[in-house]
Amino acid sequence: MSALSHYDVILAPVITEKSSAASEANQVIFKVRRDATKPEIKAAIEKLFGVKVLAVNTLTRKGKTKRFRGLKGRQQDVKKAIVKLAEGDKIDVTTRI
Repeated sequence: MSALSHYDVILAPVITEKSSAASEANQVIFKVRRDATKPEIKAAIEKLFGVKVLAVNTLTRKGKTKRFRGLKGRQQDVKKAIVKLAEGDKIDVTTRI
């Protein structure tokens, strides 16, 4: 791993209705660093949670332009990783890392 610890790669779990529905299909969604690669994400998840990862899919949500009191601002881009776990493995995202 390139000078990043596993805790630096995985930032937070995504807890939404859609991610709860994905958990029924043995998938977990995490917010990750924007420069993290799929092999780095896979290694971090396997090391931190002690599970077997079958696949990692990533997506980058571009930041939105917002206005606050007439001033224009831009949100940061967010990278998410959808992690498919092996049958029988489970991650409880409600507990702390």
